[in-house]
Amino acid sequence: MNEATKTTKDITKKVKVESFDISRSDETLDLAKDLAKFIKDNKLTTNVQGKEFVNVEGWQYAGSRLGIVPIVEHVINVSSPEEMKYQAKVTLFDLRHNATVGAGFAVCSNKESGKKFYQEFAIMSMAQTRAIGKAYRNCLAWIIRAAGYEPTPAEEMDYNTNTQAAAPAPAAALAQAVPAMQVVPAEAPAVAAEQAAAPVQYATASQKEEIIRLLNHPVITRPEKTKMLLNINRLDEERAVQAIAKLRKAIDDRENGEKAAA
Repeated sequence: MNEATKTTKDITKKVKVESFDISRSDETLDLAKDLAKFIKDNKLTTNVQGKEFVNVEGWQYAGSRLGIVPIVEHVINVSSPEEMKYQAKVTLFDLRHNATVGAGFAVCSNKESGKKFYQEFAIMSMAQTRAIGKAYRNCLAWIIRAAGYEPTPAEEMDYNTNTQAAAPAPAAALAQAVPAMQVVPAEAPAVAAEQAAAPVQYATASQKEEIIRLLNHPVITRPEKTKMLLNINRLDEERAVQAIAKLRKAIDDRENGEKAAA
C-alpha cells in the first residue's frame, strides 16, 4: 500500500495517544485540572460579557488528550448571488478504538455581522473551524465545564452578534474590546445625564465598515478583533469615532515597533 492510498485509519494507527479512562472520576478530575491549566497558560479563551469561552484550539487539546482527532469530511459552497456561504462537516475519530465517535456541522456567511468584507477563503475556513468546535462540543462539553469554562466554543459566539442583549455602556465595551488602548474618562454626571435623555445615535454603516477594515489588519490580535466585533453594534457615533482613532494609533504604534525591532 503506497502513501497515496493509505486511509485515515491506516495513518492514525501510528499515532501514540495517552490512555484516560473517562469512566473513572479520579482520571476525569486529573484531565480537567490539566486542561484548565493548559487553556489558562496559553490564553485560549475569549471573554464574552464576563464569561470565558474556550477557543477551538483548547477543544482540540482536550480531544487530543483522549485520543480523539477531528477529520474534515467536506466543505460545501452553498452561496447564492446575494450571499457567500459555506457549510462544513467534521467527524471525530477515536485513535484508540478506531471508531468515529462524533460529528459536527457548521456554516459561515458574509451576511453575518462583522463578516461583510471577509474574503472567500476566510468564510470557508471559519465554517471548518466552527464545525471542529461543534463536533468536540457535542462529545466533550462536560470536560470543558469540569475545567471551569463555558461549554460552548468561542467561535460559535459569532452567531450571537446580531442579537440585542444587555451589555456594558459603550465606553466600557470599548475598553473590553481593545484593552491595550486607553479609553477617554467617563463624562461628568451632568453631561452623562443629558446624553442619557437624548436619543442614541448609533454608529453609521460607514463607521462600522472602517472599524472592520482596521480590525482585519495583521497587527490586531484575534481576541481584540473578536471582542470589538461583538460590541460594534452597540457603539454610538462618538464612540465609533474614538474606536477608529484608537485602532489607527494602535496599528501605527505596533507597525513602528516591529520596524524598530527589525
